[in-house]
Order: sequence, then C-alpha cells, then structure tokens
Amino acid sequence: LDKWNKLCNTKTKTSGFTLDQAIACAVQFDNQHCGIYAGDADSYKDFALVFDPIIQEYHGIGGDATHNSDMDVSKIRGTINPAAPVHSTRIRVGRSFNGFGLSPGITRE
Repeated sequence: LDKWNKLCNTKTKTSGFTLDQAIACAVQFDNQHCGIYAGDADSYKDFALVFDPIIQEYHGIGGDATHNSDMDVSKIRGTINPAAPVHSTRIRVGRSFNGFGLSPGITRE
C-alpha cells in the first residue's frame, strides 16, 4: 500500500501512463503470468519501486545487474545439431522508439 500511495498519482512524460494502467491486467484477471506492463520507457524509471523487484525476481538478478548489448553477429554460436529435423522456428524481436509509448501506452498523439 505504501508503494501505491507513493506512485498512484504519477504519470509518465512520454505517454501519461499510470501505475493503475500498468497493473490493470492483473487487477482484472487473476491468471496472468506477469500482470504488470510498462506503457513506455519512462515506466521503468517512474515506477521502479514496483518494477525493479519484479524484474529482478523474474530474471534471477540482483539490483546491481546491468544490461549488455552486443550486436556483433559473428559472435552467435548455434547449439542445434545440424542433423536435427527442424521444420520451423520462430524468433520474436520487440523494439521501441524513443519518445513513443510501448504497446500498452500507445496513444493517438
């Protein structure tokens, strides 16, 4: 309740996203895997008091963890046996644009 009271009136700069919107799915449906969604990049900073512990637990990382990105394709090493009968595969990539909301925070503006 302390976290809610501290953050309930906060709106993100990018899309005006609120903590109420971030948790709406979990409030409405009790069978959600995650139940909290960022509306934009600001959500992670503005609602860090709520997001950080969830992210840390989900990924099994500490509060001092950092994200490292290495886009050097030559470093990719496959572990699939070339003789395996792979019929199809699916790769999901999600990206966002700075200054625009993520899926839950997209606005007409």
